[in-house]
Amino acid sequence: MTPNAAPAPSGPSRRSFLASTAVATAAVAGGMPLLAACGGSEGGSRDGTTSGKDAKKLLPAYVASSVVTPDIPSRNGSALGFTRKLDLAGLKTSVPKKLGKGGKVTVMSPFWGSPPKQDNAYYQAMNDLIGVDVVWQNQDGNTYDQKLGAVLASSDVPDVVVVPGWNMGGKIPSAIISKFADLGPYLTGDRVKEYPNLAAIPTDAWRRSIFGGKLRGLPMPQPSAPSMVPLYRQDIFEKEGYEVPTSCDAFMDLAKEITNARAKRWACLDMKWTAFQAFGVLSGSEKPLGWNLVDGKLVNRIETEEFLEALEWSRKLFAAGVVHPDSKMGKNAPDPGPKFAAGEFLIYPNNISQWWGRTAEQATQNPDFKIWGMDVWGHDGGDPTLWAEQPAGIFAFVNKKASESVVRDVLAVANVTAAPYGTKEYMMTNYGVDGTHYTVKDGVPVKTDQGNIEVMNAYVMVASPAATLAHPDFPEVAKGQVEWEQRMGAFAEKSSFWGMQITEPARYTNLSNDMEQLEDDVVRGRRKVSDVQQFVSEWKRKGGDKLRDWYQRILDENGSAAN
Repeated sequence: MTPNAAPAPSGPSRRSFLASTAVATAAVAGGMPLLAACGGSEGGSRDGTTSGKDAKKLLPAYVASSVVTPDIPSRNGSALGFTRKLDLAGLKTSVPKKLGKGGKVTVMSPFWGSPPKQDNAYYQAMNDLIGVDVVWQNQDGNTYDQKLGAVLASSDVPDVVVVPGWNMGGKIPSAIISKFADLGPYLTGDRVKEYPNLAAIPTDAWRRSIFGGKLRGLPMPQPSAPSMVPLYRQDIFEKEGYEVPTSCDAFMDLAKEITNARAKRWACLDMKWTAFQAFGVLSGSEKPLGWNLVDGKLVNRIETEEFLEALEWSRKLFAAGVVHPDSKMGKNAPDPGPKFAAGEFLIYPNNISQWWGRTAEQATQNPDFKIWGMDVWGHDGGDPTLWAEQPAGIFAFVNKKASESVVRDVLAVANVTAAPYGTKEYMMTNYGVDGTHYTVKDGVPVKTDQGNIEVMNAYVMVASPAATLAHPDFPEVAKGQVEWEQRMGAFAEKSSFWGMQITEPARYTNLSNDMEQLEDDVVRGRRKVSDVQQFVSEWKRKGGDKLRDWYQRILDENGSAAN
């Protein structure tokens, strides 16, 4: 993770939580049982999933990296943690020779911020290191789904296209299967050893990269431990004597104590995502969307009492007046950073990356500022029931029409961008050129203004190393993040479909499109919980029950990942 990068955009949708290079981390192999394939893996255009013996035939061999040893090993699905100062003089080399052959590769990827010019010093240095002329076609990450759909529907597809998991709705999965190459001939089994950093990517992340019976994706792995953290102003809590809550009732009492609208202070932003955690609601942000076996019956998250209870509790916070007025605007609310720093509200849920992002943002102008992460509580004060994240969430795909030389140049790029923390390749990918994009102060690399402009979310989108949390400028934050993941990971269960890359039949892909807006309307008092129940009834009638039967067949043929 990169000091001085822009923190992730705010808002309640999953896409904003992951829209940052701070989330360009990988997952640790979680030991998911190998499952049998649904309908076999030969039909490249089939719906369903591929696992078990069929998947094993496609997966790259796993060879753990021994280049660098982390300070905090992974536990309970956490990232690896590095808390020492970075030894810049002792950086390791993980790519001893250029694997690129000097070809040109075009890459389309989502980008948050203003893309730099193509001939900037960072791109030039990376291309020289790799031996490939990478030409970036950066697209606005906030509207990327629109651009992605248009490009994949055309005949003019770039050599590489990055597809985040949250953009895999509608016809995108079928387009992935029809438009992108099988990388198995280059990576399956021992073939991956030609690219050691790719061989060190955890197996579960590769399993998620199988689409339509073929290994098509280069993964950006992520920890399986939960990533959504109730972040809070620890400095103000300590000053005022507030105690971190351990139940939903305790949170409400605290929120009322904190809130003083006349003094322009409210307790929190919209707490819906924390409510989902506190009430044990199944994850609904990535396919498969919220399906799980409960007491032997396959149910969707939106059918559960826990889902309704979480929405009702979130609604009560708005009704009590303890939520900052900005949250009434919904997911298009302004960036919460300035008002959080000003103390207008003290708590908000967001991706764990913002723990460091806000710290770095305020370090010089507000030295007393301290953000920390609350442990998630069970709604009644007991232990929470949390759900494991999928082991990879963003993928890069190679055009099916690409020549072998282009494919190998793409893999050369990925082998550099997947280099582990503590290597020269990692430093170049994440920090740029010493003296140009960063300087070293007290043993800590600090980005220059040029670094902040040029070294942003580009190369990290092609492939990433095993999940890593490392902040040389704020090692205490990295330690806090990893330890939070380990504590919360202990309560994280794997759903029945964890780790599977599932392509739903196109006729079902838009069934739940309006649910997130309905959720937001309910918690803001614009709609009623009974409207959700009505939506669920219509959802079942319009195809939800048939989709349930479809997922049940996958379980019947594959078994459950939770076993």
